[in-house]
Amino acid sequence: MTAPDFDGPITVAVISNSDAVLERNLLASPPVAAGGLPVAVDRNPPAASVGLDRLVAAAGTDVVVLAHNDVYLPRGWDRLLRRRIAEVASADPDWALIGAYGVGTDGWRYGPVWSSSIGEILGRVAPAPVEATSFDEHLIVLRRSSGVRFDDRLPSFHLYGTDLPLAAREAGLRAWLAPLPLVHNDRFKGELGHGFAAAYRYMQRKWRHRLPVVTPVTRLSWHGLELRRSERANARSADFRRRMALSADTDPAVWAERCGWGDVAPRG
Repeated sequence: MTAPDFDGPITVAVISNSDAVLERNLLASPPVAAGGLPVAVDRNPPAASVGLDRLVAAAGTDVVVLAHNDVYLPRGWDRLLRRRIAEVASADPDWALIGAYGVGTDGWRYGPVWSSSIGEILGRVAPAPVEATSFDEHLIVLRRSSGVRFDDRLPSFHLYGTDLPLAAREAGLRAWLAPLPLVHNDRFKGELGHGFAAAYRYMQRKWRHRLPVVTPVTRLSWHGLELRRSERANARSADFRRRMALSADTDPAVWAERCGWGDVAPRG
């Protein structure tokens, strides 16, 4: 017998450095525009962990969706999320986190999500929720009652999608990946940047006893060789990746429709 869909309240939490990007993407998402998913915004925090931790602390719901301002949620996505929460809870009643895209414990990357900065759909689609080691940060679902929280010492705006699953595992809890198709209407990024490197070095110190861990971007290790390799690989491939990228100024509803995600509400 199939478990009933999750029927509790859900809040979306987003940090934003651009009202224009926020309005064109997340706030234009049909589940948000229709009022099915209320959104709380923290503008221009000093670090992602600081802003999102404030939003989670203030949330009046147990389930909080942590989303980037350039994410677009297709029609029916809120109902699909409720189905996916029920599926994860059937396998793990004490679940802590669910991600839309990331790395499973088997090493595969799971989605699917559309990325404008790469110009394609990313991630294989699993027939059932898959346990995760790390997430891309563009969308993560957090269950507040799990007790998993942000580390406000984690600098910049990177790698909290790896820090949270590691914190969950440290507490004896699990993180999951489940199919939640969406549009990440992100712009091309030529390099990882100093902020990513700062977050990487912090994670090396904090999680040395848990390393190595594969993230959606690179491998996190105690010696950090993979970071330098990833930086060199990004520099070599920058022109090719720039040609792959598609415009983030395109209406994200267009990308959703072309991916076959005009309405992703579960059937039956």
